[in-house]
Amino acid sequence: MRLAHWMTALFPTPGMVSQSIEYSLPYSIADAWTRMVSPYAYGPFYQNPLTRIVNEFHYNDVCADKGPAFFVSATNVKTGKIRVFSGLEINPDVIMASACLPTIFQAVTIEGEDYWDGGYTGNPALFPLFEPDLPSDIVVVNINPPERSDTPREARDILNRINEISFNSSLLRELRAVHFVQRLIAEGKIPEGAMKAVRIHMVSDDDLMNDLSVASKLVPTPATLTALFDAGQAAAERFLADHAKDLGKKSSVDLPAMYG
Repeated sequence: MRLAHWMTALFPTPGMVSQSIEYSLPYSIADAWTRMVSPYAYGPFYQNPLTRIVNEFHYNDVCADKGPAFFVSATNVKTGKIRVFSGLEINPDVIMASACLPTIFQAVTIEGEDYWDGGYTGNPALFPLFEPDLPSDIVVVNINPPERSDTPREARDILNRINEISFNSSLLRELRAVHFVQRLIAEGKIPEGAMKAVRIHMVSDDDLMNDLSVASKLVPTPATLTALFDAGQAAAERFLADHAKDLGKKSSVDLPAMYG
C-alpha cells in the first residue's frame, strides 16, 4: 500500500492533475472571471488567441477536392441553427467559430452572421455524412462521456455535467434518427435504396473522461495532453481488434439497445 501511495505521488494521474488545477486559486479566479465578465468587456484590446495558430493551417491542402471530405460546424447565434462549412468555405474564421465558447471568446462573424461553437447544435453533425457518395460506416470519437455513475454534488461538477449533456444531446438525436431508419429498412417499410443504411461505430475511453475534471477542458497541461493522446491510440487499437470485422458489414454500436 505504501508503494502504491509513493508511486501515485511521484506519477500523478491526469485526473489528479486536473483536479489539483480545478481547486487551485488561479483557476478559481479565472473561472469566476469568465462567469462574471463578458469577453466583449475588453473592447479594442480583445484578440482571439487562436488567430495566430489557425492562420498557419494549410487550407488549400486540407480542403482540396482530392482529399477526404472535411466538414466544420458552427452555431448561428441569432437563429440557433447549425451551419456546416465544407471545401473552400473553410478558413481561419470558420475554425475559430467552431471552437468559440461564448463565455471566453467573442462570437466570430462570417458573412455578416455571428457564430459560436458548433457543439451546441451538432457534436458532431452526422447528417453531412449521409450523402450517397460517402462511405456508409461512420466512426464517432467520443470526448464527452455519455453516462456517469454518480449524480454530481459540487457546483463545478454540476455545471460540467450540464455541459456534457447539452453537447451530447445533438449526437443522441441524430443516432436516434439513424436507428429509426435502420428499423424501417429492416422491417421492409421503405424501399431498398430509398434511404442510406448507415453503420455506426464508436471509439472512446469513458473511464479516462470520467476521471478528468472540468479544468482539463480549459487548462491543457502536458500530462493531460499526453494521457489523452495515449488513451486515444489505445482506444483505437481496441476498437480495431474488436470491431474491424464489422466495418462494411454492420454497426458495432447496439442502437436498438440504446433506444429500445
